[in-house]
Amino acid sequence: MKSLFLFLGAISALIGVGMGAFGAHGLKAVLSPEMLAVYQTGVTYQMWHALGLIGIAIFRQQEPESRLLGWAGSLMFIGIVLFSGSLYLLALLNLKWLGMITPVGGVGFITAWALLAIFAAKKPHHSRYTHARR
Repeated sequence: MKSLFLFLGAISALIGVGMGAFGAHGLKAVLSPEMLAVYQTGVTYQMWHALGLIGIAIFRQQEPESRLLGWAGSLMFIGIVLFSGSLYLLALLNLKWLGMITPVGGVGFITAWALLAIFAAKKPHHSRYTHARR
């Protein structure tokens, strides 16, 4: 596979758009406004983090061996599955215990963004992409 995180980001965005459309058109008359809001939160976070995965894939092209980017991408995808997935299931199946899983996904998101920030803050090492100092 050319880029795992690009693939996961694109698939997550594709599913997010589908889930959003399903929520807006198919669930409006079925779910309470509160549960529809929970569902929509799942869609919103999924879409933002799908874009985050795509961004990580772009950075990973420049530094394919970066462990920080590898962990960030993995945790971001796990966050999508746990955070958004638990909210979808909570809204659709009304299984309240799923609310305990949601924060675990949130921690995955926060950690992924922190790792991306650390990657960005690290002193760049010389590669073919950096310019020589004058």
